Amino acid sequence: MADITRRLGLRHLRGAPTAHIRHHRAGRLLHDGPGLSFWFRSLTAALSEIPVDDRELAMTFHARTSDFQDVAVQATVTYRIDDPGVAAARLDFSIDPDTGVWRGAPLEQLATLLTETAQQHALDVLARTPLAAALVDGVSSVRERITAGLEAEPRLPATGIEVVAVRVVALRPEPEVERALRTPAREQIQQEADRATYGRRALAVERERAIAENELASKIELARREEQLVDQRGTNARREAEEHAAADAVRAQAEAARTVRLAEAEAARAVRLSRAEAEGARELGEARAQAQAAWLRVHAEVDVATLHALTGTRLAENLPRIESVTVSPDVLTGLLAKLGAREQE
Repeated sequence: MADITRRLGLRHLRGAPTAHIRHHRAGRLLHDGPGLSFWFRSLTAALSEIPVDDRELAMTFHARTSDFQDVAVQATVTYRIDDPGVAAARLDFSIDPDTGVWRGAPLEQLATLLTETAQQHALDVLARTPLAAALVDGVSSVRERITAGLEAEPRLPATGIEVVAVRVVALRPEPEVERALRTPAREQIQQEADRATYGRRALAVERERAIAENELASKIELARREEQLVDQRGTNARREAEEHAAADAVRAQAEAARTVRLAEAEAARAVRLSRAEAEGARELGEARAQAQAAWLRVHAEVDVATLHALTGTRLAENLPRIESVTVSPDVLTGLLAKLGAREQE
């Protein structure tokens, strides 16, 4: 919608870049183009605003197939006005000079024209197509037929309209028919699901059997290895006993040899000691004999008085300790007599 403002009894129009503005005054075209901005008088101006941007037209209509089944078609047509002058001449795009609002409904007229043309071609192609084929290939066939029909429609170029694209969104039967058509597919899907379930169960049973066989084989292998382990342990124990016996025998031989060597050494040492003791005893006897002989020779050469003195000395050495000596007169007299006699001699 154009933007119109008032200033001192005049009007100012400012259009959008996507809107083609046509300004007539007294039958003459003064302004013609998109995105215009100009001053005008509302009493003498005839204004038209034609949109030149791409517009989307969504449509939904029902059609009947060759097997008398009702289907709903959802489509979208993209169009634009490529010749604004022709469109303004064929349709009423005039706007109010005070508000900028269309006086009529030109876009609704275009929508009716495009919808009825597209519906006509869609009905034509679906009327010769059974429901099953329409549901499978109907979208592409309907789209191609609508596109070809709109391009070949003479009223559209005569109105300045260009079809940019056609899209068929959906092609759906009635809900009851759709449920009925879904039933075989659902049954087939259910059968496939059941088959997959049975296969999964069979695979699970097979895997359980394989696991049980593996466990049994593992147990058998474990028992065989335990038997080998027992045999190996017996062999190791027997070998260890033999090695211990051989070691004990070697140890016993070594001990016996050591004992023999010790006995021989002890006997040799005893012989040497006996010989040494005998030699020592002989030498000691000889020394004692020599000492005794020398002692006898010395005593033989000494006089009797000296011997008596020595005897007294030895006797005094061997006598016990004498605390006091009592000399009687008789003893003293005898000793004095002996001493006197010795002096006379």
